Amino acid sequence: MPHFDPRAADILKHPGAFMLGALKAFRANQGLLLAGAVAYYALLSIVPLLILIVIALSKFIDQAELLETLGRYLEWVVPSQSKSIVHELSNFLDHRDFIGWILLLTMIFFSSLAFTVLENAMSVIFLHRVAVRRRRYLVSVLMPYVYIITLGFGFLLITLVSNSLEAMGEHSIQFLGYTWGLTRISSVLLYLLGLFGEICVLTSVYLVMPVGRLSIRHALIGGITATILWEATRHVLVWYFARLSQVSVLYGSLTTAIVVLLTMEIGATLLLFGAQVISEYERVIAGKQDEPPKPLRTDPPVTGPPAPN
Repeated sequence: MPHFDPRAADILKHPGAFMLGALKAFRANQGLLLAGAVAYYALLSIVPLLILIVIALSKFIDQAELLETLGRYLEWVVPSQSKSIVHELSNFLDHRDFIGWILLLTMIFFSSLAFTVLENAMSVIFLHRVAVRRRRYLVSVLMPYVYIITLGFGFLLITLVSNSLEAMGEHSIQFLGYTWGLTRISSVLLYLLGLFGEICVLTSVYLVMPVGRLSIRHALIGGITATILWEATRHVLVWYFARLSQVSVLYGSLTTAIVVLLTMEIGATLLLFGAQVISEYERVIAGKQDEPPKPLRTDPPVTGPPAPN
């Protein structure tokens, strides 16, 4: 029989205490400040990243189908604002023949900014790993671009599968004189596909971004935690923006940017908190749960007066 760590069993018995410890460590690491930095650079990165992905994949799939799929799954990232982003993206792609090398290189640079900042934020949360092992500079430079290519292949696969599920929804089953439409089944499968993709993306972030090799089980803990929290938050945001929000009255033409930034701030907070859950789990498994968290400090240590001669 596989060995089951009693410390992990203790977490299952007292999940509230474990989550409280993770929250305290997240606060000690200035998690909200880190999330703000990640959200800001993600706002700069998301449009160039989407443009690069769609330009590359439009060589294999019709652009309209790509934008439709992109709009559907952007609702998972920026609820209630996906149509605005896809519209601006479509306008840019209509003039992509005028994209020069300078603009292309600029988009590639900006699309990688969020990954660099996220890696630095993860280094703060996983400080115990950084203290033991540091990542080579060349790996840090190339990692965002390799990850972008991987995301592109993943989005290509999701596009193909979702198109097949949509096509299935247009059919029906006839048996013994009864007819059952497959629209509802198709919708459920599309939602489950998005949920599975979300868990995979978040788990891959926790596998790649922290320094050192993280086990898949630990990465899944963070990925599932962040997915559950984001799904609950996403539905609240959709309801809020549809029923109560007066952001458009206050910010006018800046509404889309403000809402996207706010959404990314919340998403980045949950993403980093999922990383903090993994870090806290590692502390508990290592038997260091009674030690206070040691956040990264930038202020100089306090020293006493110089010793007399």
